[in-house]
Amino acid sequence: MLRPKKKISRRDLKEDALVSTYVKLTSFYETNKRAISIGVTAVVVAVFAVVIFMKNRSDNNEKAITALGAIFESFDAGEFQKSVDGIPERNIQGLKSIVDNYGGSATGDLARFYLANAYAQLGRYDEALKEFEDYSPSGELLSVSRLSGIGSCYEAKRLLKEAAASFEKAGTQYPKDVSAAENLNNAARDYGQAGDKEKAIDLYKRIKKNYPTTAYARDADRYIAQLSV
Repeated sequence: MLRPKKKISRRDLKEDALVSTYVKLTSFYETNKRAISIGVTAVVVAVFAVVIFMKNRSDNNEKAITALGAIFESFDAGEFQKSVDGIPERNIQGLKSIVDNYGGSATGDLARFYLANAYAQLGRYDEALKEFEDYSPSGELLSVSRLSGIGSCYEAKRLLKEAAASFEKAGTQYPKDVSAAENLNNAARDYGQAGDKEKAIDLYKRIKKNYPTTAYARDADRYIAQLSV
């Protein structure tokens, strides 16, 4: 005579599920423990690397602050070649050395902005453009200055459409900046000289509308008349 089957309770189901899960996890670990071990090690190494990186970055920023402060007097005095090269006899790093050594830090990146300006002042426009392009500005003032610097370099190279586009971007993206009207005026001038009269006239009209109290607005009608001939 067959005995009736034992009724399976919820507790039994839970226990069976736990046992099944444990068996699966154990089997998975035994099969993949080398990969798991490597993965855990990789995570530990990655976390350690980030901690070291942040500490080094902080240390580098402190060094960059000291170095930039030491050479800034030369930059401010208009001694641009000395600013780039440094003053070896006084153990003062130049802007290029600061960027090369600490460019990944916030102050090292700011040194890149001054290096770009120094190159531009020295007529080394291709080098200036590279540094301006690599620079990551923080805040509106430096963002506008970077775009204006790029525009000035292109203008000096007689790449007028590129110059106009950069000046226009500076004036359009930051319309409340104190130099917005000047940047738009520079863009209009370069567009006009490059042969894009329609674009130039449009920008002069925008200056009249948005910055009516500036000297650029007062001169706009004269330039519009010249371009309309």
